[in-house]
Formats: sequence, structure tokens, C-alpha cells
Amino acid sequence: MDTLILGLPVAYYIAMVAKVLVAFVFVLLTVAYATYAERKIIGHMQVRLGPMRTGWHGLLQPIADGVKLFFKEEIVPSQASKFAFLIAPLVALIPAFISFAVIPFGDTVTIGGYTVPLQIAAYYDQAGKQVFDVNVGVLYILAMASLGVYGIVLAGWASNSKYSLLGGLRSAAQMISYELAAGLAIISVFMLSESLSLHKIVADQAGGAWYAFKQPLAFVIFFICSLAEINRTPFDLPEAETELVSGFCTEYSSMKYAMFFMAEYANMITVCAVTTTLFLGGWHGPAFLPGWFWFIAKVYFLIFLCMWIRATYPRYRYDQLMRLGWKVFLPLTLVNVMATGLWVMFISK
Repeated sequence: MDTLILGLPVAYYIAMVAKVLVAFVFVLLTVAYATYAERKIIGHMQVRLGPMRTGWHGLLQPIADGVKLFFKEEIVPSQASKFAFLIAPLVALIPAFISFAVIPFGDTVTIGGYTVPLQIAAYYDQAGKQVFDVNVGVLYILAMASLGVYGIVLAGWASNSKYSLLGGLRSAAQMISYELAAGLAIISVFMLSESLSLHKIVADQAGGAWYAFKQPLAFVIFFICSLAEINRTPFDLPEAETELVSGFCTEYSSMKYAMFFMAEYANMITVCAVTTTLFLGGWHGPAFLPGWFWFIAKVYFLIFLCMWIRATYPRYRYDQLMRLGWKVFLPLTLVNVMATGLWVMFISK
């Protein structure tokens, strides 16, 4: 009989540690090489080569960048609020990583007779018949996404620089504006699935019944609003170098500077994973390849789409950014929620 710790077998804890390590390494490696991929993709789209000199076709460029930043001088402004200045990069980075705790990135694997769901915050009962996960997983992700803005605002305020402060305030206004539209966009998914559990939402999309087909407007608005929330081009106003030098991170250097951009790419990966889970069927795909392969393929396709958008569209003006969020996306999502409610009440029953 298996040894139990707090009512759960030891195999559960071993599997949990293994899943955490796999997810962390996956996100970390993707963050490192997303920077390289973006420079190469945008370079070729703009008839350039991108990184070429560090390793074969520049493959060692992320390692070279990391080593360079690690050995650069750490500078802390004399009039900065020291503790807040030092902790801000962590506040921006950590929520992006821990959001992966509730995202299902595959079906199940069997280890030592124990069924392990490929989702960190989930487990099967000992009979292997029912999965238990965070039944409000989407709310958890929205909460973590809301925490990320504190790192940017804190960095802008703690730097004691007017440029940095303006960048932080811009970010707060931008994220609040687009968080409303993004949240309303995915309400239609909850209405159809009748659950906030990401495991159930993915299960409901089996067989190609993706919510991107049932809710195309919500899918497009959520993805665009997510780009605005993570400050990706064409919504990268908090660090608009033409107006604010480098925005909220003007006074940062060395690895603290690097952590903000690690947070941006980690947030991009998280957004693409959430979009895949909510709208693109999660890990479901043709059965000749494992589910985790289809999940990663969909996430990487969306990451490529983010890079393609960056290579194509110029930066918005700030008034255009706010107008799009409040006067276009917010009314559209409200109309979509009402239409979905009417469809659920009168047609789908």
C-alpha cells in the first residue's frame, strides 16, 4: 500500500516536482530563444539577416546576451527607493511563471501505476477516474496577470525619474483598460463551457470543437487585448523610447534590466498558452502525435504571430490606444456577451 502524506501518495509529490521542473525549464528555454527567434524572424521579414556572428546563424546569441548582462555594472540611482527599486523586476517576472500552474499542457502519463495529468495543479484520484484541478483556474490566471503591472509601476515610481514614472503610469492605465475587455471576451467561453476549470474547458473542445470557431470575435479581441496587457508592439507605450527614453526601465541596468524583458517574453508565452487553452482546443489534436506536442505547436504558432505583428505594425499613439480599448473593444465584448447569453438561453437548450 502506498505511503500517504497529507492523504496523498508519495508518487503524487514526485510527479508534482517533475511537472514543475518541466514547465519551468520549458518556459525558461523558450524565453531565451524567443529573443533570438524574434530578431531572426523580424530580420528576414525586413530583408535583413538578424544575428549571424555568435555561433552557427547566431544560435548562441541568447547565451552571449545573458553573459554580457550578467557581468555589466549594477547601477542604483542615489535618490531611488532602494528596496522597491530592487524588488520591482521580481514582481514583474514571478507572476508570468507561476501562471503556468493551472494550464493543462497535455493529457495524462502513467508512472509506476499512478495516473499523472499534465497540469501542475491537478491530480487524479487513486482510482484514476476523476481529475481534481483548480476549479477557478481562469480567475487565478487573471489575478496573476493583474499582479504583473505592479512590478512596472513600482519600477517607475522607485526610480525617482520622471520618464520612468510616466512609463509606469502609462502601463497602469493601459493594463486596466485592456484587462476589462479581455476579461469580458472570455466570459463567453465560460458561458458555453459552464465552468472556470481549464481542464473542463479543454475537454469541451475535444474533436475540433474549438471555441475560436464558436466565438471568433471573443478570440480575436482577447488575443489583441492580451498583446496590449503585456506591452507588446504595437502597444508598447510604457517603454516608448521616442518619448520616454526607455520608459519604466530607464534607470535599470545589468540583470535587473534583463529581468523586465524576461518578464515580457514569459508573459507572451503565458498569453499564448492561455489563448491556446481557451480557444484553440488546448492539447487536443490528431491522435498520431501526443497531446503535449500539439499544445507546444499551437503556443509556438501564436508566439510567431506576435512576432509577425511586431514586424508589421507601427506603434499606436496613446490616444489611439485608449480609444481602441474603451470605445471599440469594450462595447464589442459587451455585445458579444449579451448575444452569447441569448444563444445559450433560447437556442442551445
